[in-house]
Amino acid sequence: MKKLFILCFLLLSFPALEAFSQSTPPKREFRAVWIATVANIDWPSQPGLSSVIQKEEFKYILDEHQKNGMNAVVVQVRPTTDAFYRSDKELWSHWLTGTQGKAPNPPYDPLAFQIAEAHKRGMEFHAWFNPYRASHDTVIANLNPNHITQTKPEWFIQYGGKLYFKPGLPEVREYITGIIMDVVRNYEVDAIHFDDYFYPYPTAEPFPDDEDFEKYGADFASKDDWRRYNVDEVIKSLSDSIKAVNPRVKFGISPFSIWRNKTAEDPRGSDTKGGLTNYDHLYADIRGWLEKGWIDYNVPQLYFHIGYDVADYAKLLDWWSKNNFGKHLYIGQGTYKVNSDRRFKEWSDPLENGRQLRLNRSTPDVHGSVFFSSRSVMSNPNGVQDSLRQDFYRLPALVPTMAWIDAIAPLAPEALEAKSTHAGVYLNWSPSKPASDGETARYYVVYRFPKNQQPNFDNPENIVAKVYKDTLHYLDRNVQPGKRYTYVVTALDQIQNESAPTARVKVKGKKLL
Repeated sequence: MKKLFILCFLLLSFPALEAFSQSTPPKREFRAVWIATVANIDWPSQPGLSSVIQKEEFKYILDEHQKNGMNAVVVQVRPTTDAFYRSDKELWSHWLTGTQGKAPNPPYDPLAFQIAEAHKRGMEFHAWFNPYRASHDTVIANLNPNHITQTKPEWFIQYGGKLYFKPGLPEVREYITGIIMDVVRNYEVDAIHFDDYFYPYPTAEPFPDDEDFEKYGADFASKDDWRRYNVDEVIKSLSDSIKAVNPRVKFGISPFSIWRNKTAEDPRGSDTKGGLTNYDHLYADIRGWLEKGWIDYNVPQLYFHIGYDVADYAKLLDWWSKNNFGKHLYIGQGTYKVNSDRRFKEWSDPLENGRQLRLNRSTPDVHGSVFFSSRSVMSNPNGVQDSLRQDFYRLPALVPTMAWIDAIAPLAPEALEAKSTHAGVYLNWSPSKPASDGETARYYVVYRFPKNQQPNFDNPENIVAKVYKDTLHYLDRNVQPGKRYTYVVTALDQIQNESAPTARVKVKGKKLL
């Protein structure tokens, strides 16, 4: 009887162990949220708040997403040809201060503040730009006389109730690149990020660019080819400029979910029946940009449920994983639809979000997720936020590396010391010296191992903390009295390459007071 019990126990245990190992989060995974500023979707909560309240709101958002396990934020810094940062070319955003062109009061630079606060929490900061959208409506009274739509009206088109740059003008492409490069030069951003707004989503009316096509499109077989060329030129120019000025700044795009439907004309497309595609309607050849190496990561917005007959999440995930050409693939998660999209019952299913995240992890060459948007995650629909904290993101993760940008690891920090106190184990170390490429540490990672456990640096359960470069110490409060621990610290550079560990230090925990 005893042998039978043991046999049954083992048979029951192995599936449980297998299930646990499958759900153990990976050490390297991109985890981010979009923080939208247009129409005050996520931040600030309303226009015209004092700078103090704006700062407190943003810090609260970061703190909550740090608890959610996020290691990056994608923050909209130029929603409608206006600025959430100090610029001598574009005006302060009315979404920030309530009046276009009015500076924050008391004065501060929101972008510099946001970057510093994100980095303090071990998060990358991806600066999100909308390249072509110039206004959220066509009410001229809402626009400052010094707004570029008023000083350069010949650059703009009214379409779909908004104002847009004319993508076909060479001077427009040069202007857009210049605006973004000012941020690359002047701020410590980790990446430049575009979303899905290139040529505007089509309405019943054709996009009014016949005059520009007549002037600039003579060398193209069709207007569609010319439009794609116009967008290509912005992407290539910006890619080249970023790499020339600061080659460690990443460049990523978050496109609409479908590149192109698979047809006899083009069998490269996905098994979808979408009435709208990037290639044919938004004139954004994402697949081509990846193939040519112009962008470093791709975040297709897979805002459909698994099994949707027009555009199946699972089929699109598989297609993008096979068409990313060695660059990073993060998946845009449609959290805003959870419990709010009444057309499809699947978005009210509490298990749908988890199914999508598990499918991401089981699909080759998928490197993480970005959630739209911050407010949606924090409202915890169907327990999405709870599932991140308690399951999917319960352990920390480092951002995946990009060897084509930088494959040289930083040098290890030095002189690690540990002291057991009644407040916890206090660690301090000396900074890393410059590596062979001249780069020093951006972050430090603290690992802790129980006594007699062989150090395993691939298991995120052993990561205690990730601290910013200016912090050369850490207090580990989560220790047990009388228990012995081994600590080591590694360094991460800007692209998250990890150094060798320091020499190990051992310490015995004291009773916490």
